[in-house]
Amino acid sequence: MDQDERQKPSWQERGRYLFDKSMSAGTIALIGWLAALSLVIIIIASAFIVIAGIAPEGGEQHGFIETGWESLMRTLDSGTVGGDNGWPYRIVMLVVTIAGIFIFSALIGVLSSGLEAKIAELRKGRSRVLEQGHTIILNWSPSLVDILGELALANEGQKAARVVILATRDKVEMEDEIAAKAPGLKGVDVICRSGDPCDLNDLAIVNPNAAKSIIVLAPDGDDPDAQVIKTILAVTNAPDRGASRLQVVAEIREAHNIELARTVGGDEVQLVLADDLISRILVQSTRQSGLSGVFAELLSFEGNEIYTHKVEGLAGLTFGDALGVFEEGALIGLAGEHEVQLNPPMDTLISDTDKAVVVAQDRQGIRIRSGVRADIDASVICNSQPTAAAPKRILMLGWNRRGPAIASELSRYTLPGSSLMVVADAPQFEAEVAKITGAFDNLAVTHQVKDTTREATLKPLDVTSFHHVIVLGYTDNMAAQSADTRTLVALLQLRKLSEAAGKPINVVSEMLDARNRALAEVTRADDFVVSNQLVSLMLAQASENRYISAIFADLLDEEGSEVYVRPITDYVAAGKPVSFYTVIEAARRRGEVAFGHKITVDAANRKLGGVVVNPPRHEMRRYLPTDSVVVLARS
Repeated sequence: MDQDERQKPSWQERGRYLFDKSMSAGTIALIGWLAALSLVIIIIASAFIVIAGIAPEGGEQHGFIETGWESLMRTLDSGTVGGDNGWPYRIVMLVVTIAGIFIFSALIGVLSSGLEAKIAELRKGRSRVLEQGHTIILNWSPSLVDILGELALANEGQKAARVVILATRDKVEMEDEIAAKAPGLKGVDVICRSGDPCDLNDLAIVNPNAAKSIIVLAPDGDDPDAQVIKTILAVTNAPDRGASRLQVVAEIREAHNIELARTVGGDEVQLVLADDLISRILVQSTRQSGLSGVFAELLSFEGNEIYTHKVEGLAGLTFGDALGVFEEGALIGLAGEHEVQLNPPMDTLISDTDKAVVVAQDRQGIRIRSGVRADIDASVICNSQPTAAAPKRILMLGWNRRGPAIASELSRYTLPGSSLMVVADAPQFEAEVAKITGAFDNLAVTHQVKDTTREATLKPLDVTSFHHVIVLGYTDNMAAQSADTRTLVALLQLRKLSEAAGKPINVVSEMLDARNRALAEVTRADDFVVSNQLVSLMLAQASENRYISAIFADLLDEEGSEVYVRPITDYVAAGKPVSFYTVIEAARRRGEVAFGHKITVDAANRKLGGVVVNPPRHEMRRYLPTDSVVVLARS
C-alpha cells in the first residue's frame, strides 16, 4: 500500500466528516437529523409488524401506512401505548415509544437552545436598520446622553427624530443606561446596535447612506482620536457609499490630529476640537462675567440658537442696513457657499446667494420689515470709548490636560507684564507646567504644588489680590463626580476668604456634570463652564447645521469677531426710554453687532439677572447704568 492509499480517508471517516459538517449548520440541521431518525424508527417498526403479522389482541392486522401512522402517534404521545393489547404488539410499540421519548426530548432541547441563541442574537443588536433621514451616533461617551437631550429639544413639537447608536457595547446595556440617565426622553426614538464603527460590515448595519447626519464621538480609551479618525475614514470612504453628500461631525481631543482628520474627511466633516472649545470659552468667560451663559444659549436648542437661513428681501442691502430690518431674529453675519463672515464690514453688499446668520427662537420665526428700517432715537446714542486695558494677575487652581491650552489662550488677551500662577497637586503636574513656563512673552507663568481644597493653601496666596481666578477640575485622574467635589470645595474656600477680606473675587470654574452646577451656585462664583455639556451642545448643533463649526471658530478666534459684554452707557444713555433698535444702531456706528443685553434685576443689591439673547426689538426700556449690552466686535 503506497502513501496516497494510506492517506485516503475511509468511508467511516467520510461519513463522520459529513455528519459533523451538517451538525455545524445549526438548529435546522439538528431538527432535520432528529426527524430522519424518527422516520427510520417508524419505518423499521412498521415493517417488522407487517412482516411478522403482529396485530393488537382482538384486532385486525393493518397495512404498512396505517401501522406507520400508529407508530408515529406513539412517538408523539407516550400515553397511547397504555391502550395496546397483546404482548407482541405491546413490546414493539413500547420500543417505538421509548425511542420517541428520547427523540422528542432531544428535539425540545434543540428548540430551546435555538430559541435562546436567537434571543441572544437579537440582544446583540445586529439586525440592519432600515430608517431614512435618521441621525447616527458612532461610539459611546459621557456626552451621548446630553446630545440625545438636545436632539429631543430640536425636534420638540415635530415628528420624532430617529437616532441610531452604534458602539462596542451590549445593546441592552446601552438602552438601560439611556433609560436611567434620560428618563422620559421625548421627541427622539433611540435605536441601539452593537458593533465596531471602524468595521465596514458593522457600519453598514446603521444604514449611513440614508442618514441625515452622523456624529462621531471620541470614546474613552488611550487614543480616542485614532478611533475617531478611523471611523471617519470608514464613513466617508466606504465602498458602497452613495453619491449624496454626507453631513458628519466628529469630536477630536488633540489639536495636532485636526489636519489628519480634515484630510481624511474632506469638506463633508465638521470637526469639534473639544479641549480647545472648552479652553477658549473658559478664558472668554474669565475676561467677561456671564459670557458662558451667552455661549450656552447659542449652543442649546432650548431658547435661541444660530440659524443660517436664506431670507428674501435682503439682497441688495448692505450688512449695516440689514441689521435694522429684522423684526424677529438678530442678524450677526453672512454665510456663502464656502465661507462664513460674522460681523463683516458694514458696507458689505448682500448677494442673492448669501444666507443670513441669525440668532432666533426658530427658523420659522425669522421675519424682516420688507426692507424698511425701524425708527431710532439718535439723541440717546453715546460715543464713549472703552477704557484702556492693563496687565492682569491670574490664579489657576487645579490642573488637567486643558491647562496648557488655557494658558496659551490667556496669553493672547493679556498685556505684557501679566502673570499666571498655577496651584495644583495632580500627578505629572510639575512636568507639564514646566513646558509652558517661559513660553509666553507677555505672560509669566509660575506654579506651586499644593492641595487646592485647603484653606491653609489658599490663604497665603492672597487670592483677593488677583484680577481673575480659574478653578479647573482634576478630570485626568478622577471620575467626574469626584473631580466636581474637589472643585466645589475649592470654590467654598474662595468664598470664605472673599467674605473675610470684604473683597469680591472674579471666579470662573470648570464643572463636568451639569447637575453639580446647581450645588455650586451657593459658592457665588461669577461663572461656570460645564465642559461635557458644552461639547455635547456643539456636536448636536453641528449635526443640524453644517455651518456651526465655522461660526464658532470665528466667535472664539481672537483674530475674528468675538462676543463682548460691555456697559450699556458706552452705547445709549441710561435712564431714557429706548428700543433695542436704537441699541443696534449705536453698535452699528461702532462697527459692531448688538444681539442681546444683560439686565440688572435689583440695582440696590447688585443681583444680576441672566443674559437675554435676541430681546424684543420694539419694547421700550429704561436701561440702568449697571446694565450691559452683548455685542459682536473685532476688539
